Amino acid sequence: MKIHLMKKAVMWLLASAGAMIFASQAHAVSCTGLAEWNASTAYNGGAQVKELNKAYTANWWSQGHSPASYSGQYQEWTLLGTCDGATSSAASTSSKASSASVVSSVASSAKTSSSSSSVVTGGSCTSPQYVAGTSYAAGQLVQNLGNEYSCTIAGWCSSPSAWAYAPGSGSAWTQAWAQVRSCSAASSSVASSVASSSKSSVASSVASSTSSSGSSVSNGLPKHALVGYWHNFDNGSGLIQLANVDATWDVIVIAFADDAGNGAVKFTLDPALNKAQFIADVAAKRAAGKKVVLSFGGQNGTVTLNNATNVANFVSSTNAILNEYGFDGIDIDLESGAGVSWGAPVVTNLVTAIKQIKTTHPNLYLSMAPEHPYVQGGYIAASGIWGAYLPLIDGLRNELTILHVQLYNNGGLATPYSNSALQAGTVDMMVASITMLIEGFPIANNTTWVGLRPDQVAIGLPSGAQAANSGQATTADIAKALNCLTKLTDCGTVKPKAAYPTFRGVMTWSINWDVRDGRPFSVPVRASLNALP
Repeated sequence: MKIHLMKKAVMWLLASAGAMIFASQAHAVSCTGLAEWNASTAYNGGAQVKELNKAYTANWWSQGHSPASYSGQYQEWTLLGTCDGATSSAASTSSKASSASVVSSVASSAKTSSSSSSVVTGGSCTSPQYVAGTSYAAGQLVQNLGNEYSCTIAGWCSSPSAWAYAPGSGSAWTQAWAQVRSCSAASSSVASSVASSSKSSVASSVASSTSSSGSSVSNGLPKHALVGYWHNFDNGSGLIQLANVDATWDVIVIAFADDAGNGAVKFTLDPALNKAQFIADVAAKRAAGKKVVLSFGGQNGTVTLNNATNVANFVSSTNAILNEYGFDGIDIDLESGAGVSWGAPVVTNLVTAIKQIKTTHPNLYLSMAPEHPYVQGGYIAASGIWGAYLPLIDGLRNELTILHVQLYNNGGLATPYSNSALQAGTVDMMVASITMLIEGFPIANNTTWVGLRPDQVAIGLPSGAQAANSGQATTADIAKALNCLTKLTDCGTVKPKAAYPTFRGVMTWSINWDVRDGRPFSVPVRASLNALP
């Protein structure tokens, strides 16, 4: 369905319901050796800088966003303190002094160079599993990722934004939790061999990039990947045995799972395919280094996620499918038919459900394929479907492998770089759409959406004229867009702030249509990906 651009809509405050927001606390810190923030420098997660006589640490990759302006809740910088030893006016009152000292000590330990600090003693690893959005009190124990943690700041511990505060993995988890012990051993120590100029906590280092333009987190993928959807149905393109999908494709997305009601999902092969053979083919593809994932959604796809019972059924049924078929993970391709809109329960419940699935499948591959109004559309409106995926992406940015927004069947793209909508299939539209996803963009509710790592982003295009009603790009223009994004060459009027050599690649709908048409998409696009730095 083609969706036309809207004028800016009524502003809607982007805030996680139930999250407790505390005033930023600034503490006296030493700024010796810290470089002044530079707008042209790309900073990795954990990098520390100073600006306006205050010290900051990057929560994730950042470029061009001033720490002084982007250190609020859910933004990419965290204020460590003032450089002159004087307590900032933003410091907490005496009623919060004990909490402030905890945060100060955590920040201090994160800056210690080449040291090893013992884990806080205590705990018995019998505490409950951490669940984002649960109300936690200071001192309460939880388990996550094989370790036990104690809550230090109740409001942050209780935040639904696990990407920021999930103990052991969130970009700012050390501001909310203290590790008590490893549950795999009687005692352990947390290595904090962290250079003060470039790294922070272990969790931040894992989530961050390590090159000047953001290094790649491989997730078992090649540096530049080709992703394609494989039809579990014949829509005119024909059925293809999974074994016959050639090695050009790095990720094969199986379309689609079905809604079984009350939160449960199911997957049923087309009657023309043999289930035992299909499962064997999945195993063979994985053995060959390919990823095979199951997609939820599509044009008519739905899930039912309105309450806790739905979530439990979704989690258990998805786990069962992953185990039975051997899939590497899941892809979220839900649209308005599934009720995805601002404030809809399906958004927050998907975040909760996927995090629970990841506890039993820690190497879960997760991708998303929303249409562009659901993501970049937040630039022009923040209501209904416009930008509705942004809270979902934020809630799962630590778990997300690739976001490949669909640049087809939806008309032009409104961006901060042009006064008019950029036309589908053009180099400018492809480059602008990805630049927004990496560098961030203002949302039409007076907030700013923070970008993803370059390796978490891919271009989503149709494979040919029969695959979609619009959005087709020539393979020559695709090559130019890839060069622009990774090398700053062959750009049109839109040019990123920096080259992103770890940009992940290209997704297409569909493998079936590409094969039916004689592979005019996959062969040249694969060659272009192989030629990238």
